[in-house]
Amino acid sequence: MKRLVIAALFILVASAAQAQISPPALDGDWCRADGKRLSVKGPDIVTPGGKPLRADYARAFASWVIPEGEPNAGITVTMMLVGSDRAHMREGAADTPPEEWRRCPASAG
Repeated sequence: MKRLVIAALFILVASAAQAQISPPALDGDWCRADGKRLSVKGPDIVTPGGKPLRADYARAFASWVIPEGEPNAGITVTMMLVGSDRAHMREGAADTPPEEWRRCPASAG
């Protein structure tokens, strides 16, 4: 009986700990070394040019088409999380070298 209680407690604690852990997501404000900024809130993106749009979004990955009025309008952008505070963004083909983006410091917003 004592083993059963200990096992049940272990499962309960492990389940609670797992529920507290969630994998990182693209959501947040992103900065590039040249000063450009980008905001991601689920599928809602605000581009470096300040234009809001809807992206195809899957937590650690997003893609969208650059809107009219911004440089490279009409090109597809992909953004992928490569660490909790780093993401790679590509404009155009998959073999295009990625741009590195980092989460903006809290004081940057």
